[in-house]
Order: sequence, then C-alpha cells, then structure tokens
Amino acid sequence: MISIVDDDQSVREATMDLFRAMGFTAEEFACAQDFLASELRNNTSCLISDMRMPGMSGLELHSRLVEAGTPIPTILMTAFPNDGDKASALQAGVVGYLTKPFNETELLGLIHSVLKRF
Repeated sequence: MISIVDDDQSVREATMDLFRAMGFTAEEFACAQDFLASELRNNTSCLISDMRMPGMSGLELHSRLVEAGTPIPTILMTAFPNDGDKASALQAGVVGYLTKPFNETELLGLIHSVLKRF
C-alpha cells in the first residue's frame, strides 16, 4: 500500500486518482500526525509526503519513523524546492525528492523502483 500525506486536499485527490488508475492500493492522510496514529502505517510499502506541512514536516515524519525502527521508503514533494532541503532529505535517506507540480511519470518510476527494492 502507498500512503500519501499532504495538507493540500487537491494534491491528495489527484495523487489518489493517479494511483487508482495505475492499480495501486493507496490511503491518504491530511497530516503526519494522522498517519502516525493510523494502524494503516504498518501496511505502507511507500510513503509520499509533502515536505512542508503544519505541525510536522515530511522530513520530520520520515525521521520519526527511522528513529522508531520502522522506516518506510519515503518520497518527499514540495512546492518550495531548494538545494538545502533536498540535500537534507537525501542525506536522511529519503528515496526521492519531487517538485510540485510533479511529473507523473517520474513519480510512478520512483514508486516502481521502491516496490522492487523494498
């Protein structure tokens, strides 16, 4: 299952539509706290999260999962790209860093790569 964490409902809906069209099972969450509180996180093979969200960023979410000993391959998306954030994300072990609006082919390629590797 793919989990999408983004505070922007339109991004969640568009991403869910894409995944359903491609035959993926996916769930959506409006914030990192909702994802962490959900039992569905235990079934997540790939996490796609917004970088900047109220309360907890996507990078903080990824770091919490790693620290808890339950890392999930994570792809971060952002509407505010910068080299420092990208470097921090990749150094923390995320598998991808995409700029919104993201290229669907690039996102799907990253997901296929993650699902093959993990």
